[in-house]
Amino acid sequence: MPGRSNRDIVVIGASAGGIEALSELARLLPPMEAAIFVVVHTGPSGPGMLANLLERGGQWPASVAEADSAIEHRRIYVAPPGQHMVLEREGVRLVRGPLENRNRPSIDTLFRSAAKAFGSRVIGVILSGYLDDGTAGAIAIQRSGGVVIAQDPGEALAPGMPQSVISSMQVDHVARAAEIPGLLARLTSAAAPAARTPPRSMKPSRSINKVAQIDPTGRPSAYTCPECHGTLWEVEEEGLLRFACRVGHSFSANSMVEGQEDSAERALWAAMRALEERADLSARMAAHANERGQGLSAQRYLEASGSAAHDAGVLRNLLTNGKRSQAKERHDPQLKRPA
Repeated sequence: MPGRSNRDIVVIGASAGGIEALSELARLLPPMEAAIFVVVHTGPSGPGMLANLLERGGQWPASVAEADSAIEHRRIYVAPPGQHMVLEREGVRLVRGPLENRNRPSIDTLFRSAAKAFGSRVIGVILSGYLDDGTAGAIAIQRSGGVVIAQDPGEALAPGMPQSVISSMQVDHVARAAEIPGLLARLTSAAAPAARTPPRSMKPSRSINKVAQIDPTGRPSAYTCPECHGTLWEVEEEGLLRFACRVGHSFSANSMVEGQEDSAERALWAAMRALEERADLSARMAAHANERGQGLSAQRYLEASGSAAHDAGVLRNLLTNGKRSQAKERHDPQLKRPA
């Protein structure tokens, strides 16, 4: 990759509703000396479909990123499924590390690695999506001297991600999707200022097994990791509350709430299944006792069966009719259809 002092590393994060914005961006993308890296929360077939979509509808070649590939200008790299895309001076590294914000690939992982490797040469773009993946990474980019752009939340189909960035920091630019390509052209034509060092807790770990890292000054929390159930450490920096476990799973506050919600739901489904099995087994034991003329035992088994069936019904009603958070719509359904 040619050595430059201009802003020539563009990292983009999107989730639900972000495909429309990305397609518009790619369609209007002018020639410029920069490389673009994209993380979108999609299903397993999503990245390949997205790369094809961006290339067909735009002017730049686009492909799913490959491990240890060199960085080339005027090319779009899309993160593959199940792997974090990490940028280094030497090129692109793909890491099958712990989930961050319950995602792999994670936007925060890409953004923080870009900030560490390229400093003020980085432009971070946050597009439509739920929750707040990308906020911590955007702060790291700005603290390293880079520029942060957020899609106008009023235009975004899912305003959560751009709104989180806007609420958490003084973003450099808020723009509609159609305005971002021209903005990128202007920014990449200007010389990058001297890089600054981001906070330690916002840097990616050197360990391939620990993509996210909590600052040693963090303290043990009373919570357990929704992914592995290990102890979580917490740290607050730049107004953001973050959690990470020893394994390396890392969560923003919002993704932590969602993780706990999912853990609670899984536990309730397991409890409901156990109660239904107990009801069925007790009913079977009651029938067996009746066949042997054991009336009292049969009655006790029937009472136990009825009680378990009632409790299972309460849980089933809660699980099937209870209100669920809109944050569950974290992935873009356009990219979940089979290939």
